Amino acid sequence: MGKRIIVRRRGKGSSTYRAKGKLELKLPKKEGKAKVVDIQHVSARNTPVAKIKFEDGTISFIPAPVGLMTGQIIDISPNAGVSMGNILPLARIPEGYSVYCIESNYLDGGKFCKSSGSFAIVKSHEKGYAFLEFPSKKIKKFSGNCRAIIGKPAGFARTTKPFLKAGNKWKVMRSRGKLYPKTSGSRMNPVDHPYGGKTKPGRSTSVSRNAPPGQKIGSIAPRRTGRRKK
Repeated sequence: MGKRIIVRRRGKGSSTYRAKGKLELKLPKKEGKAKVVDIQHVSARNTPVAKIKFEDGTISFIPAPVGLMTGQIIDISPNAGVSMGNILPLARIPEGYSVYCIESNYLDGGKFCKSSGSFAIVKSHEKGYAFLEFPSKKIKKFSGNCRAIIGKPAGFARTTKPFLKAGNKWKVMRSRGKLYPKTSGSRMNPVDHPYGGKTKPGRSTSVSRNAPPGQKIGSIAPRRTGRRKK
């Protein structure tokens, strides 16, 4: 008998396709000053993580900005100074500053620009809203109450280091819970994938959106197929 195809095996949610570690990185809801206790690497994340400790002993974790050092004090309040690592509302951040870990809604912990090297630039303020330019060059409007970290997330140079051998690449993809290496469906046997066998693929590559997981491969509910006419 044939095996279940990869789409169905991944859907089961076993440890084979699951990232090893999980650490929730959210902007702390507490206000006040916190000390950077440690900067550490967390599996399945490409940004260094800063462990911060408040004066009452509360521990929190945030994505570390470029230039952050252990022992440094960061301020988390609307009246904080506009300096690297501080967390304050977008309405209090002047135009031209780089920010990351941006909240979509007030106190949601940060949703945008959390990976290494990704940051947004504060462009303008208008009627209680802040307008930010993202790496895609798109301008997005946020409420002035939404908070963000001033600076750029560290680890942006990680892509410049070559893997050198396939084993290193495999370990990195494994730690992030990614499917690697990927095998083309047309290279499989007919029992392992609908495209398998000599016909390659020998059937339509478009499939209904309501198809079961075992059939949902290729172009799912495409608006059009084939080459676009010039």
